[in-house]
Amino acid sequence: MNQSNIHLVDLPDEILLMILKKLDNINVLYLLMGVIDEQFDILLRDNIFTDTLNFISRSSTNDDISSIDHRIINRFCFDILPKIHHNVKHLILEPMFMERILIAGNYPNLTSLTLFNFGKHSALNYFTDKSILQHIFKCQITELILENTDNSAYVDDEILSEKYNKNAYKSILTLFKNLQSLSIVGSSINSYPPLSILDLPSTIICSSNLTKLCIYVDSLDDCLYLLDGHLKQLTIFIVQIDYIHNDLSIVHNTNDLLNLKCFSLTCYNLTNAYDNQVISLFRRMKNLEKLTLYIRLKDRSSFVDGTHLHKESLMHMSQLHTFTFYISTMIEINDSIHRVSENYIQKTFENIGYYQTSCTVNYYRRFKAICHVFSLPFKFDRLEMITDRFPTIIFHHVTYLLVFDTVQFKHHFFIRIAKAFPLLKHLTISNRTLLFIDLNKYEADYIQSYAIIQFSHLISLNLMVVNKYYVEHFLLNRKTHVPRLIQLELFYSHLKNVTKNFTRDSTRHNCANIKRLNFYDACHYPTKFSHYFPVLDTVSCSNLI
Repeated sequence: MNQSNIHLVDLPDEILLMILKKLDNINVLYLLMGVIDEQFDILLRDNIFTDTLNFISRSSTNDDISSIDHRIINRFCFDILPKIHHNVKHLILEPMFMERILIAGNYPNLTSLTLFNFGKHSALNYFTDKSILQHIFKCQITELILENTDNSAYVDDEILSEKYNKNAYKSILTLFKNLQSLSIVGSSINSYPPLSILDLPSTIICSSNLTKLCIYVDSLDDCLYLLDGHLKQLTIFIVQIDYIHNDLSIVHNTNDLLNLKCFSLTCYNLTNAYDNQVISLFRRMKNLEKLTLYIRLKDRSSFVDGTHLHKESLMHMSQLHTFTFYISTMIEINDSIHRVSENYIQKTFENIGYYQTSCTVNYYRRFKAICHVFSLPFKFDRLEMITDRFPTIIFHHVTYLLVFDTVQFKHHFFIRIAKAFPLLKHLTISNRTLLFIDLNKYEADYIQSYAIIQFSHLISLNLMVVNKYYVEHFLLNRKTHVPRLIQLELFYSHLKNVTKNFTRDSTRHNCANIKRLNFYDACHYPTKFSHYFPVLDTVSCSNLI
């Protein structure tokens, strides 16, 4: 039987497009542009392959983001971009290659720019009037997305708030005059230094074009300032606030925010200003259609429930059709306070039409109680102060978790955690109760009464505990498997004891990939220490508050 050779170019253009568009467009252009013939190159200039160019790669082992192979970038700059630059509308890249890629063509249709691994120094180097790229930044870019890698957890002389605001935020807000959408997001759980209005000239925050803003700010003052009429066309506002206080340092405009259609407020730190400040802000958003709220409350006399939310906020938003929320309330209790149940809290939400909710109420330390209530499915990536009582649901988006209790967490509790939080990357365990456990009887090296717990994505483990039981539990390879763990925070004395002065083989495996160690006590480690942690890069000490 005769067989004919069928080449890729022999296929009809429609079939070729169907095949090629299922592949990564960067690889398609890199492998095929200029290789076959001019007719095929014309096909590759289709918008499917040239609209958006993503020069970023994400590590499969630790989620680190970096540029793709420099050889691919070289070929694009020399051979490919000069042929397709006029089609490109969106570029995704790192600052270190931005200038090289942008000078490879004219990009008359480029309007969107996404930068990963962005930081203060990137702004100083590129976002200036002296930059050869200033025309593109000033006149063309209408959408700017920055993933900021500067870390507010390590504040030093180089990254003080005032200096950071002037060097980073001022550069961005001054240069990009044509922005319609600005998003600055953090790359880790330790957010980048927040925007502080007090550190910037009053004329900087002003735009008649901006319709979407996603930003991390220092205080409620900064949030309110942005809503004081300086951004007249703003319809989507996504804000994370570091602290929400009752005392404001600026007198703000209190007019209704009639243009605002979508508002998202996140505050990870506890606040007692919800009733005085947040509710009054919500009441100004009469035309709001979508509301997202993540907030942790303290110093209230009662839990926030559906009845309260409806009366104080939601009933004033007649256009609202989507409400996604997580509300945690910590209260002081005594014998005179009625103890409400989880069913009662959920019923108050059902009464106002929110049937997809979940709730946990925990009474602890005799005089304290905490309530977590949230919409389903759980859409947020962070969850804190969870006890051994939490709903039997899957938290698909949570990457950061803090578990807290005054009793010992058993092995089956961590089995539940691993199943309920399948994408967990950062785990903090806070348990200040001294557990009188004889670890000699807990020789789990040779006793395996349970299956090994798999934390496949965990990269950071913080053991804020007074007993070494949890160190033993997580480092023993016969109890727990943490193949991607790169950061460990704990007491040095616990680590030394559990690893038997860094000689114990059964704890060595879970320490093999650790790059950063932080100790809550004095750390004078032996010479064998580096052999136990072969890729260790940083050792630090800090006080446990």
